Amino acid sequence: MIFYALAGAFSFALSAALHQRAAAQQPRFAALDPRLLLRLFRNRLWLSGWIPDTAGVVFQVLALRSGALAVVQPIMASGLFMAVLIEAVIAGQRVARRDLLAVAVGVVGLTAFLLLADVRAGVTRPAPTAWTVAMSCAVAAITACVLAARRRHGAARGALLGVASGVAYSFAAALVKDLAGGSPGSLLSAVVSWRSAALIVAVAIGLILNQAAFQHGRLAAPLTALTLTDPVVSVLVAITVFRETLSDEPIRIVGLVLAAVTVGGGVWLAASACSAGSVEHRRR
Repeated sequence: MIFYALAGAFSFALSAALHQRAAAQQPRFAALDPRLLLRLFRNRLWLSGWIPDTAGVVFQVLALRSGALAVVQPIMASGLFMAVLIEAVIAGQRVARRDLLAVAVGVVGLTAFLLLADVRAGVTRPAPTAWTVAMSCAVAAITACVLAARRRHGAARGALLGVASGVAYSFAAALVKDLAGGSPGSLLSAVVSWRSAALIVAVAIGLILNQAAFQHGRLAAPLTALTLTDPVVSVLVAITVFRETLSDEPIRIVGLVLAAVTVGGGVWLAASACSAGSVEHRRR
């Protein structure tokens, strides 16, 4: 299990490094401008990044088949360290200590959050109305991050877009769970349902924002923000939409709050990192 998880973490890290390098070489577009993706789909470096990404998915599935989610996911999050190191090797630069510190703080917070969450099963197919508030909050959060990113530069902008991308990806995963919870033989109804349409929109928004985030600053900022935001938001969606419950032990609740604050600290450190990398990209 540990081997598969580490292999998956390395594969995702390599994929992120290749995608970031390809995206950083493209002209700057607005956060939700699809022209960036159209250019990247013709970029060999970017397309090659999907090979390790696919391998990462396979390794993650194998790891989850033989190990607990609370153990596998923190190991997968260690890929952040690998991604920072791989980026430095590809760029021929030294690893920034602040990037490593940001990743370390974030991974510690995420690991504690996942271990303390102790989420208990809820409904398998929530009613459409259960999505209303959660989706409204997600749209508001993504919009706020995109608008705030327009007034920032370098690592801060990359981190904000990374957070927005993480929110979109977490909802995409939740919609997949919702579709998978349907009754057997309802494939046609699932394909033509609003959930499928919402899934396509969420994935498209997440992908565009992710690649736009990669254009700003070093890899640590957007990737740390995305990697840490996704599982935290997923837990919130599980509680509000799927009615999953957390342990009501006071010590766990306090621990979850502290873990969430630590995750936020990791994102802040990544966002406020030295923008030397982004300055170099602007010179190209």
